[in-house]
Amino acid sequence: MKNVRKEIWDGWLASGEPILADGAMGTLLHERGVPIDSCFDELNLTRPELVGNIHRDYVAAGARLIETNTFGANPFKLAAHGLETRLEDILAAAVRLARQAAERPGPTVLVAGSIGPLGVRLAPFGRIQPEVAASAFRRQVAGLVDSGVDLLLFETHTDVRELSLAIETARAMTDLPIVASMTFTRDDRTLLGDSPVQVCEGLVRAGADVIGANCSGGPAQLLRLLQAMRRAAPQARFSIMPNAGWPERVAGRILYTATPEYFADHARAFRQGGAALIGGCCGTTPAHIAAMRQALDQPSAAAAEPGSLEPVAAPPAAPRSPDEPTRLARLLSEGRFITSVELDPPRGFSTHRLLAAAQLLAEAGADVINVADSPMARMRMSPWAVCHLIQREAGLETVLHFPTRGRNLLRIQGDLLAAHALGVRNVFVVMGDPTAVGDYPEAMDDYDVPPSGLIRLIKAHFNTGVDQAGADIGGATSFVVGCAVNLCAPDLEREARVLHRKVKAGADFVLSQPVYDVQVVRSFRRLFADRFGSLATPLLVGLLPLHSARHASFLHNEVPGIKIPAAVQSRIASAGAAAPAEGVRLAGELLQALAGEIQGIYLMPAFQRFDLAAEVVDIARRLPARPAARAVGEVAS
Repeated sequence: MKNVRKEIWDGWLASGEPILADGAMGTLLHERGVPIDSCFDELNLTRPELVGNIHRDYVAAGARLIETNTFGANPFKLAAHGLETRLEDILAAAVRLARQAAERPGPTVLVAGSIGPLGVRLAPFGRIQPEVAASAFRRQVAGLVDSGVDLLLFETHTDVRELSLAIETARAMTDLPIVASMTFTRDDRTLLGDSPVQVCEGLVRAGADVIGANCSGGPAQLLRLLQAMRRAAPQARFSIMPNAGWPERVAGRILYTATPEYFADHARAFRQGGAALIGGCCGTTPAHIAAMRQALDQPSAAAAEPGSLEPVAAPPAAPRSPDEPTRLARLLSEGRFITSVELDPPRGFSTHRLLAAAQLLAEAGADVINVADSPMARMRMSPWAVCHLIQREAGLETVLHFPTRGRNLLRIQGDLLAAHALGVRNVFVVMGDPTAVGDYPEAMDDYDVPPSGLIRLIKAHFNTGVDQAGADIGGATSFVVGCAVNLCAPDLEREARVLHRKVKAGADFVLSQPVYDVQVVRSFRRLFADRFGSLATPLLVGLLPLHSARHASFLHNEVPGIKIPAAVQSRIASAGAAAPAEGVRLAGELLQALAGEIQGIYLMPAFQRFDLAAEVVDIARRLPARPAARAVGEVAS
């Protein structure tokens, strides 16, 4: 017997005009009073009029395909609400509600059975074996097919292996059309690191009729993903259903900022880019769908040839407003006491411990995290990646250590652009450790620009919108730049001259090597003031809490720039097993003695004792506020 609705679907695809789907279900349910932690799928049974009204609103807005409210209706997710035994009832009610809305007078509307991820990880990244996952998908697919959906729509999946398994399971059960859609992170990869090319290959091989992306970011990102996918699989058909931009938390609510008009512009771009199915995901409403309906009903200005991909111009961007000052810049200009803590990048690619440490320090109240670059010239993960991960995952601003050693002028400028693009705006310019002391002593050790020259390049060139040669870089960067000082240098006269040169070049703050004596700081400040006037640039003094007598002896005898008074070494030695706690007390005493003379600390945890570092952060937070300092960006004379 002929499947009339499948013939309608096939005819729509063959026409070359995109099919318009609906938008978010969860967003509207929440807006209409359903708590965010509720089981939205259960509402098909308990609040059918609410679900049905949302379907009808999307049909009235012009959607030609609506999705059942079954995104989380699988055995694993329903079990969390004690509803696993009601799965078939929930699926049947969902299809019935969608079908009632679809069959109102007017243009034909098809019903897609929505199937989200299981909510558990498959082995080897989880403990669920493939046969168990296939059984769960089989039960959901059977309930939707038996209840009369016109096609299956797998959406917002994060694991291409899980989604491929779901497609293969469904394909063995039914000949209904299958749409398969993945979600991507900000870097255009899935949560497990698969690229759009890998996603295309996997979903086409699994047997999906239409493949694509949904959720993720806003329309601009999904337009970019559409282009990448079409290049990878030019003969495939594609589905694009973006969120209404990246979510923002405002007054305790999650809001999406992309307007219906913006979606209308992108609907035309999606059509030109070759999308066969267009809709919306989180944050989209019937107003967004109505705007896209109106845009798609207008004749296409230029139809794309099948299998080709013309470059798609994004809608004109609004004029870019100047970057907001970084948190560090605000703290510096307000004269607030700053607590900065150093983290070393991992030696391998695992970042779990690093992020756990960053989260601990964030909870303790650290203001910024300093990310070192190959300390002691040992190979580690790129600090740009680490800064980006900490800012994204821990929500804590970072300071990127930026050594000039081992970089020529081309690489320096390219790396600065990369850092700015990743949202890393605070940099600490330093010479860097010589490669002779590290893992690769034969590595190139030259440099084109000294620290003072790099500071000048950033402040006088990049922050005004041009590179070293005066060429336009597309806009002014907004870097806040720090420099280094060794308060225990053998030649303090020379150290003061070098620091003065860095300050004149535009340094916004100064970080010192670890100190263990109040007089070291005071003596250097007096020397600098005698030669060049008072040091107005904020100084953050290095603190490295001692861990044992052996640790103190090593630092004092083998690390250049660190001098530990005999009295301090004696206290640590006398503490015995309690030396780590004594080290924290010594750091706290030094911090309190200097509180009125410095604007912050640069804390270096010993032996990854981040718990002890958190105790020092606690001491810093209890210090009284300081008077306001100069604005960041002023150059002290």
